[in-house]
Amino acid sequence: MEHEVIRRWAEVSSSASKPEMRCCEDHKKTASVRDLRYDFPRIESLLSEGEEIQMTKRRQVIARLVPEQPARAVEFPDFRARRRAIFGDDVLEVTGAELIRQDRDRF
Repeated sequence: MEHEVIRRWAEVSSSASKPEMRCCEDHKKTASVRDLRYDFPRIESLLSEGEEIQMTKRRQVIARLVPEQPARAVEFPDFRARRRAIFGDDVLEVTGAELIRQDRDRF
C-alpha cells in the first residue's frame, strides 16, 4: 500500500513539473498564464503547427493565441504594359528632366 502511494505521488510530482496542455469541449488547446511564462517553447511549437491556444487565468479564458497567417506576395500592376497602351512604342524627343531644366532656365 505504501509503495502504491509513493508511486502515485511520484507520478503527480513528475507531471507537476511539466504542466499538460488541456483540451476544452471544442477541441481547442488551453494553457495557463504560468504555462506561457515557464513553458513557452512548447506553446510556440503548437502555434507553429497551426493550433489555436486559449489562455486562461484562474480557469477563466482571458485571451486567444492564434497563429499568424503567412504573408501573401504583393502583385504590382504592369506599368510598362500600361505605358505602351497609352503612348504606344513612340519614343519622346525630350525627356521630362530636360523639360524641367528648360522651364527653370526661363527665369
